[in-house]
Amino acid sequence: MTNNYYCYILTNKNRTVLYVGYTENIRQRIEQHEKGKGSVFTKKYNVFDLIHLEKFELKKEAKSRERQLKN
Repeated sequence: MTNNYYCYILTNKNRTVLYVGYTENIRQRIEQHEKGKGSVFTKKYNVFDLIHLEKFELKKEAKSRERQLKN
């Protein structure tokens, strides 16, 4: 079984804040963000609208892409 990893960008309703992350289970992670359990940052700024998603086969690739986008 092949695992997939995802690098994603979330924003708030007004598109004024961005959050970049990576995960193995994108549906579960988005649900966590929507419920305010994703991170302190996403809860504080109501960041849970998915605006960008990239799929990777290796975890290190997704993590590397996350770092690249954050820089």
